[in-house]
Amino acid sequence: MKTLLFALGLMALVAFLAPVARGADAASVSGQSVQQRLHDIEAYINNTGRVTGAHSKIPGPGPGHNGWMMTSAALVLFMTLPGLALFYGGLVRSKNVLSVLGQCLGIAGLVTILWFLCGYSLTFHSGGPFLGSLDSAFLRGVTSMPNPDYGAWVSQNVYAMYQLMFAIITPALIVGAIAERMKFAAILLFVTCWMFLVYFPLAHMVWGVDGFMNGVWNPHAGIRAIDFAGGTVVHMSSGWSALILCLILGRRLGFGKEPMPPHNMVLCMVGTGMLWVGWYGFNAGSAVAADIIAANAFTATTLATATASFVWAGAEYFLRGKPSILGFCSGAVAGLVVITPACGFVTPAGAMIIGVAAGLVPFFACYKLKGWLGYDDALDTFGVHAVGGTLGALLTGLLASASANPNLVGDAAKANGLARLVTHGGLWIEQLKAIGVTLGLAVVATTVIGFALKASIGLRVSSEVEVSGLDLAEHGEEGYHTAAQL
Repeated sequence: MKTLLFALGLMALVAFLAPVARGADAASVSGQSVQQRLHDIEAYINNTGRVTGAHSKIPGPGPGHNGWMMTSAALVLFMTLPGLALFYGGLVRSKNVLSVLGQCLGIAGLVTILWFLCGYSLTFHSGGPFLGSLDSAFLRGVTSMPNPDYGAWVSQNVYAMYQLMFAIITPALIVGAIAERMKFAAILLFVTCWMFLVYFPLAHMVWGVDGFMNGVWNPHAGIRAIDFAGGTVVHMSSGWSALILCLILGRRLGFGKEPMPPHNMVLCMVGTGMLWVGWYGFNAGSAVAADIIAANAFTATTLATATASFVWAGAEYFLRGKPSILGFCSGAVAGLVVITPACGFVTPAGAMIIGVAAGLVPFFACYKLKGWLGYDDALDTFGVHAVGGTLGALLTGLLASASANPNLVGDAAKANGLARLVTHGGLWIEQLKAIGVTLGLAVVATTVIGFALKASIGLRVSSEVEVSGLDLAEHGEEGYHTAAQL
């Protein structure tokens, strides 16, 4: 048997080397040497750029990296549908549960259409420091071949779908602040305008290959900031916009005078678990490969999230005498939010520090700041996502380490000065600049859109609809039926 296997192996080797023997200078039938082909394989395994460019023997995507990114895209969609839908749905009153589910579904469809038309192109096609071009509108030219600007071994259409899932969940987060009182039509119009004025330009600035705030990959970045998976792009933008919109919208009827507890904490807990699982695609997937950076992001996400969940509930235990399930859930989401911009840049020790901070600072914002200021952020989108996202962006600048991510001292980082900031300190100042740009863009754009819609079609449902619930009035259905009704 050993002799047979040896003979087969020898025949395979001869067949592999035959083109070399027939050609000149060890050239293969494709014009590529064995050494070049080995370089390509090594580059694929290590997730580095292709060595031989257009003449590569492996012109398409790498199956392992591509498979991980398709899985990650599905996980990120899982965060919105059903994760966020159930998390938010359980926190509202029973008469409004379907309105939250409908808003999540409606946003998913609307943003997908916008992404196909021009959203992907404006965000990820090169064009300038603040916005991309329309060269990839209608996903023109977005094929299964990789775009080396974003991943040497991942199909561009897979990358486009992966980033679409980020674009879907970001405006869906805003729903939590304005739940139980905003018109469905107004939400869809708001999201349409908001994507063009806030999300597309901000995502391009942070992640676009020539983006203004892409410190890791743009050698000419104006602000040398870092954001691995969306602290500014996703959480700060949605959280601060949510605060402005809920202030323009006004408080719910009876807010502060009558109890408005979550109608189903079981749904909330199930949704939290789905968010946590899906977030691995969100954070580890942002490495755009199944590589060592993804492994680090996976580890950091787990440590920070579990720690924040425990610390938030522990703070409740200490102050109130009882750790609530809502506390565990809120802490887990806060941990996920705060670690998001840092997960691919910090060590496990840094992730633990972030977990403790995520369990305490958003807790304070939700349980004290909200009461002091009196704003009606129905499901604490501002307290968790705006406060948590801002905290995460700042802590990223303080805790980022080249030992966790060598790209922090790569060629582009050296060219724009990021590498020096990471090595000698000062990155937190660049992070503060990015925080300022994000906050200003989100606040100004949301104010303009909010007041424009309020003056034109109106934002709120009528008092009668708000009292009876949005489910029947807006969607003609009810989430639950009593035995008598059945």
